[in-house]
Amino acid sequence: MRSLVAILFFAIACNLNSFSQDKKEKIRWQEDRPLTLEDFKAEPDESLSYSANTNSGIGYSWDYSTASGTPVLKHEVTSNFYPELSWVKEVDDLEYLLAHEQLHFDISELHARKLRKALTEYEIGRNIRLDLKRIYNKIETERSLMQKSFDKETSHSENYEAEMRWRKFVANELEKMKKYSS
Repeated sequence: MRSLVAILFFAIACNLNSFSQDKKEKIRWQEDRPLTLEDFKAEPDESLSYSANTNSGIGYSWDYSTASGTPVLKHEVTSNFYPELSWVKEVDDLEYLLAHEQLHFDISELHARKLRKALTEYEIGRNIRLDLKRIYNKIETERSLMQKSFDKETSHSENYEAEMRWRKFVANELEKMKKYSS
């Protein structure tokens, strides 16, 4: 009986591990690696009027130590694209649409750089965990608002002039924050 329970536990643990790894498929932002059609693996939502959906975001981890006698905060910030949650419908100008979706990913990278900067400049206080959570939440809120503004102003890529303004703006902002690229 114990061996049966152990086998069941092992089988469930393997399945859960397999499921969690599938769910976590991601592509890290890289300057020389634009998104391609093959990166969008989810089924398109035909009930929505827009032609694509990019699921991207920022994540971070940190470690705090006083082993050297001086407080040291180490951190890692990533900007990720999630293929299994992103989709593209068939359109006439796929290159233009992919550039719009890439800009969503670039906006996430811009905010990853802002988070790296904020964490680098953070002066270690008494409430590190709470302070870092506040910093992250502030930048994540800004990222989300910028994503929404981008889609609103470009009408989900339909407004060509607005699209070009946003491309220039985000490229300039990324350049300003180049010191904080990964």
